[in-house]
Amino acid sequence: MEMNFLAFFIAALFTLVIGFIWYSPKVFGTIWMREARINPEDLKKGSMLKIFGLTYVFSLMITMVVSALTIHQSGAIGMVGGPPMIASAKPSFAAFMADYGTAYRTFKHGALHGFISGLFFAFPMIAINGLFERKSWKYIFIHAGYWIVTLTIMGAIICGWA
Repeated sequence: MEMNFLAFFIAALFTLVIGFIWYSPKVFGTIWMREARINPEDLKKGSMLKIFGLTYVFSLMITMVVSALTIHQSGAIGMVGGPPMIASAKPSFAAFMADYGTAYRTFKHGALHGFISGLFFAFPMIAINGLFERKSWKYIFIHAGYWIVTLTIMGAIICGWA
């Protein structure tokens, strides 16, 4: 099973692209700032290079998990001990991969699993944090919505293109 690592780098960029749109004042930025109790001057503080750089690094880490969640063949490869062990795997593994090595490797399938990951993984974590931080449901839904959309797109890119 070949992996297109360019897809991982492109998918990681989408956290920044979607965030730029999602948190802009014309979309949810104004509501988010009010609910987070911050103002535009607060956003000018800190090193933007550091913030965007670390965001990209963390996004690359997320792509690894999204890959495992969207590309089911990863599980089959894991069952034989990972990529180094493929050559010594039983013939049944080669037959399985010949039959199913590209099954469900589509943008649509990746988007589905990305969406499910956002809804059933990211949303609950954000909601738990928001509840303990005494944040509003608007705040929680803005962040959760961002991650649901972002993971949907990341899943589509990684599964369909990788």
